[in-house]
Amino acid sequence: MAGADLFDLCRTRTVLFDGAIGTELMRRGLPQGTIPDAWNAERPETVREVHAAYYDAGADVVTTNSFGASPIKLGGHGREDGARELNIAAARLAVSVRPAGRFVAGGMGPVGKFLKPQGEYEEAEFESAYETQAAALAEGGVDVLIIETMFDLREAACALRAAKRAATLPVLVTMTYSRNKRGFFTLMGQSAAACSAELERLGAAAVGANCTLSSDGMIGLAKELKTATSLPVVIQPNAGQPNLGPAGELIYAQSVDDFVRDVSAIAAEGANIVGGCCGTTPDHIRALSAALFGR
Repeated sequence: MAGADLFDLCRTRTVLFDGAIGTELMRRGLPQGTIPDAWNAERPETVREVHAAYYDAGADVVTTNSFGASPIKLGGHGREDGARELNIAAARLAVSVRPAGRFVAGGMGPVGKFLKPQGEYEEAEFESAYETQAAALAEGGVDVLIIETMFDLREAACALRAAKRAATLPVLVTMTYSRNKRGFFTLMGQSAAACSAELERLGAAAVGANCTLSSDGMIGLAKELKTATSLPVVIQPNAGQPNLGPAGELIYAQSVDDFVRDVSAIAAEGANIVGGCCGTTPDHIRALSAALFGR
């Protein structure tokens, strides 16, 4: 099982994930307001090109272009009936360029709605959506599943339970945290330690954090997570904080050198799996690969 091979590698050295997919698709013409997942059907060669660029840069793992491809989130664009096909396509595109000895992670992000009482959805509805997505990604041939950018532990738990029902693959879960005087917390006020402990109890194969924080802000978080869980820790920071460009686009101004310096420090704190989130590119991953592995 390839997913098990990934965790064997994780025990011998730091594992390197890719960087942002949306950032790269926008560089290739994805219009603002367009759902990136649609390009799995409409511009498959472009999606495949992004995955290949990250493998060429040295990534051990690339993540499928399926962050927003749950039926609930696609429903906001009138495309919920296409969820299964878009997720299968996302998986097959990444698998089609996967070199020997590398891996594909099936990515699943938040559905974009809230559970009751803050929102209108029941946990069973979230779980059904995630189960559809996870099953399709597994059918498409991914090696592991990664539930990412979760701002609510309840939603992350729904996704994890659903993924474990849908497939026999290892499931990684990364939350997104902000920092205050008391430490690192989700938007819903859940601490990093509490999230990690609960996700471990529910059977996650690895836990960690991505997005929101810049790379320098994740150094302390990596240290905290290493003390909160016995599982491998995943850290994928943004390339700095975003600013609006002249056309309303998001610009991440952190230099590659600063990103690599910080993520190298994160790995030194014991993070087992590192990579990039918003604003990071194959240039970031190439430089990080050189810093970590001399390649």
